[in-house]
Amino acid sequence: QVQLVESGGGLVQAGGSLRLSCADSGRIFSSSPMGWFRQAPGKEREAVATITLSGSGTDYADSVKGRFTISRDNAKNMVYLQMNSLRPEDTAVYYCAAKRFGTTISLRPRYYDYWGQGTQVTVSS
Repeated sequence: QVQLVESGGGLVQAGGSLRLSCADSGRIFSSSPMGWFRQAPGKEREAVATITLSGSGTDYADSVKGRFTISRDNAKNMVYLQMNSLRPEDTAVYYCAAKRFGTTISLRPRYYDYWGQGTQVTVSS
């Protein structure tokens, strides 16, 4: 059974940093581009960042460019999201996602097959 598990969320003041992690059981990680998405209350799920299978290619939503960095460690089946200069508008539940056998990366949520349960990030002003 495929399982993506996020961790690292929490409460932080504006301007602070958090590092999210996503662990995969290993069943799909080695064949999957990965992405981070977020959903705030009353809003649709939106893209944050995505990364290729090798880790050499990334893409970011305009709202997080220059502040967030996605990375992956294929030896550990982990993907990370380093979030700096956090703002109150970054408050949301953050999800990692995988596209099994994906050949490209995408910021469209519909592209992804597998999703974690999410981790809450709250940024206070």
